Amino acid sequence: MTRPGGRTARVRRAVLRAAGDLLAEAGLQGADLATVARDAGVGKSTVYRRWGSTPALIADLLVEMADESSPRARTGSLAGDLRANALLVQRTLDDRRQGRLFAAIIAAATAEPETAQALERFYDTRIAEWTPCVDEAIARGEAPAGTDGAAVIRAVSAPLYYHLLTRTDPIGRDRATLAADAAACAARAGIFT
Repeated sequence: MTRPGGRTARVRRAVLRAAGDLLAEAGLQGADLATVARDAGVGKSTVYRRWGSTPALIADLLVEMADESSPRARTGSLAGDLRANALLVQRTLDDRRQGRLFAAIIAAATAEPETAQALERFYDTRIAEWTPCVDEAIARGEAPAGTDGAAVIRAVSAPLYYHLLTRTDPIGRDRATLAADAAACAARAGIFT
């Protein structure tokens, strides 16, 4: 997808930043298009014409978040790569703004099919970014042939997101490392083949 430049890019960045801030602060109900336009300092007609609905705006926000996400680590070992992934997810979800933003988007996805599809595309992109670390581990003999790399990456993140959605305390590095080590152990044992 070609990204617009100049004024269009500045407006897009301002609107997406305002939308993310509002979602993190007030959830879906606080992120109506008129409020986003006001907080972004742009005209309502610009926001309505470009995005048309809050789910469409969230979808674009998720595209931006996927584009801006940190690239995967290459540590040379499956355990090291999975720990790097887990710690990246942990830092993101433990961040006050980002954690609240993800919780709001996940909540919105339960009620909005367009948001659910956008969230699925976001995670498909992030999982595809990290799956090669499992393929590389297979080539090094650290995991059996036929290991489902996407399933391994989801196994790292799943307990971290579960914690975000069901607990009020931070995830922390220890939980993230435990999730990564459990996924690496399961992968080595052939659980994901």
